[in-house]
Amino acid sequence: MRGGVGVSPGNVPVYFYGGGKVKLVERRVKVAEVVLRCLICGLGVIAAALVGTDSQVRRIFSLEKRARFTDMKALVFLVIANGVAAGYSLFQGVRCVISMMRGSVLLNKPLAWAIFSCDQMMAYVALAAVAAAAESAVLGQFGQAELQWMKICNLYSKFCTRVGEGIVSAFLVSISMVTISCISAFNLFRLYGPNKGKNSGSW
Repeated sequence: MRGGVGVSPGNVPVYFYGGGKVKLVERRVKVAEVVLRCLICGLGVIAAALVGTDSQVRRIFSLEKRARFTDMKALVFLVIANGVAAGYSLFQGVRCVISMMRGSVLLNKPLAWAIFSCDQMMAYVALAAVAAAAESAVLGQFGQAELQWMKICNLYSKFCTRVGEGIVSAFLVSISMVTISCISAFNLFRLYGPNKGKNSGSW
């Protein structure tokens, strides 16, 4: 019987696994996860490097004022969050590649829950970091007349441009982390299906 349980001549249960289409989908999910984790790792490093190394000196009369990312707590949070996301994705990407090479299957529900929870947490952190940084960038670009906050990007245009590039990279990281969390949710909850992971090809 295809996709179910059969009985061999010796009355030993025999499992028949879904077919080529299921395996093809599982393979594509595996490849997509590896690609996304590598993408997060690269973009996270880029975002952290762009913002973390950004600075500009502005001379005002006889005084020199240097703008750094540490002057805005939201940018500090962005750098830390993307650095952590890059390191975490590198670790998980290596795990996925090793699992693919060994052909191992994730049947351990506690491990699946741990991966799912970590992916969810990283997605929330990445989204919070990019949202806070984007809000600070808007204030820097347009100011806030009601509170007499000036447009600092008029003075530090180079600094703001590079921060904007870092925020774009961080935004792509957050979107990729959300996608990864959906994949890990798929890998987890399929273990609770009718076959309970017997035909699962996820990690």
